[in-house]
Amino acid sequence: MIKRLENSDLEIAKKIYSVFQSSYKVEAKLLKAVDFPPLKRPIDNFINSKTLFFGYLKNEELSGVVEISHYKDYTHINSLVVEPNFFRQGIASSLIEFVFETFESKLFTVETGLENGPAKELYRKFGFREVMQWDTDHGVRKIKFELRNKNDG
Repeated sequence: MIKRLENSDLEIAKKIYSVFQSSYKVEAKLLKAVDFPPLKRPIDNFINSKTLFFGYLKNEELSGVVEISHYKDYTHINSLVVEPNFFRQGIASSLIEFVFETFESKLFTVETGLENGPAKELYRKFGFREVMQWDTDHGVRKIKFELRNKNDG
């Protein structure tokens, strides 16, 4: 089941934070990142964020989270994280499908680390195409993907 998460609630923010930390620790290893900014994100940032958070609950446990910024012309997937105990169970795919069904957009965008093979494979499976790569100031090469709505000329 996927539901909106009220990130301004401290207890819910703590659960979101926990899934982000667990998932990003795995990603930092994949990327061989020594300094990984997503792991430094404080809980207050989740509480005060104006982005939208949706959680995948499996047996009432928060097992995945997607963070969205929705604009007039596009929707950006800020973060897509899965608790490592729930990897390879289709949770990330379900969250992406949910985003497509929930947000009407001409364009969807997402970014990840270039060396994050599982994420790149997932986004490509849904039809996202690479549009650019760049080096961050913390030593991680990133890749940006876009998916244009097929119904939009």
